[in-house]
Amino acid sequence: MTMEFMMPLIGAAMLGLPAILILWIGLPMLLQHPWSEQIVSRSVFLVVWLGLGLSCLAATIMIATGTTQSNVSLGSWYSIPSVELDFKLDLILDGLSLTFVIMSFVLCGTISAFATKYLHKELGFQRFFLLFAMFLTGIVMAALAGTIELLFVGWELVGLSSALLVAFFHERLGPVKNGLRVWAVYRVADAAFLAAAATMHHMVGHGDFAALMPGETWPNAVSVLTQEQAIWVGLLLLLAAMGKSALVPFSGWLPRAMEGPTPSSAIFYGALSVHLGAYLLLRISPILQQSTLVCLVIIGVGATTALFAAITARVQSDIKSALSFASLTQVGLIVIEIGLGWELVALIHIVGHACFRTLQLLRAPTLLHDYHTLENAVGGHLTHLSKHGISGSSGSAVLYRWGLERGYLDFALNRFFVNPVLGFFRRCHRVEQAWANWCRSGSRATSEGIPSTTTSAPVDLFEELP
Repeated sequence: MTMEFMMPLIGAAMLGLPAILILWIGLPMLLQHPWSEQIVSRSVFLVVWLGLGLSCLAATIMIATGTTQSNVSLGSWYSIPSVELDFKLDLILDGLSLTFVIMSFVLCGTISAFATKYLHKELGFQRFFLLFAMFLTGIVMAALAGTIELLFVGWELVGLSSALLVAFFHERLGPVKNGLRVWAVYRVADAAFLAAAATMHHMVGHGDFAALMPGETWPNAVSVLTQEQAIWVGLLLLLAAMGKSALVPFSGWLPRAMEGPTPSSAIFYGALSVHLGAYLLLRISPILQQSTLVCLVIIGVGATTALFAAITARVQSDIKSALSFASLTQVGLIVIEIGLGWELVALIHIVGHACFRTLQLLRAPTLLHDYHTLENAVGGHLTHLSKHGISGSSGSAVLYRWGLERGYLDFALNRFFVNPVLGFFRRCHRVEQAWANWCRSGSRATSEGIPSTTTSAPVDLFEELP
């Protein structure tokens, strides 16, 4: 069996198994006859480890044959010849995608084993694993995507499942509000992603990574875009990565995401989802390296994020928020490495950090219990506050307050972005209501045979607006 025949089968199976899992868990839930916990957990276990075996097999075949990249075509979803638009189902199997996929399957398998015990007898057990399957499908699709369109589909699945898991405990108002906040930030990132895809199609007529970065394989490929084109595409995709990876100024949603169950916090915001923006930058790194300006902006965003998160993590009052900002510190450093052109260093950093942070977040629920048990065993507190309080200098106190308020980023976004946008749409709503009332009063007067007086003078629909 030749490699040209095996690799498409392996690629299709890696992508298809998680998608089948969504149907396997979701359809019985839709018919109100969900599977038992044992069947769901065993199904997830089977799919995850089959996917891991296939990804390792693909990596082994490529190493054995000396192949550095394999482009797999699974056909086309749709094509519009009049505008030269073709949505291809192309996959790229190379060192970047297979490394990320193997890491995803390993961590998802670990989390699924933990969640089976952690969520035992919970009412949302099947719902959690349905969203888990959706996330796994999205992360594998995004990692293997050979076109920017297919990457966007996986990007959306990851975002949707992440937001729904933040709002997992929907009987409380807090998780729902935080889930909406996460979804709103993702919308900004997705808008930037779509704008970049449209710009790329306008410039070169397609979004195929193999054609955009031909010749050498990642990370040594060279983009066909000019420097000016690389600036526009690079900055738009950087904005998308900033929203998905919670880089400054979008960092406020990351601690809010900890409202979800601990397994989702570990796999999404500690390991995989928070690194998806960095993965996007790695995938398009040959485009980014075309422009020194874009690389400098990336380094600046990463350095600002790392500094902000390092200060903020030290003053958080709960362990999950502290771990979320600690994760953000490392993501900022990873982004700096990408901006400097150290793609392989960044990839190794992602793998090491994702595994380490997953372990920390899974350990978090029992850490305080074990801490108090240890204190009882030694007969006293293990640490003591300084008798001078928080700090001896006013500058440190200001810095402490700044970190405690998380850099006032949420306040700034609400004040200068969210509230103006909401105010604009509220005004639009009032204009619409005034227009509807005017039309309704005119039609009522006509139907009753009463001459309408509203047509004698023009109505100023903006008169009542502030």
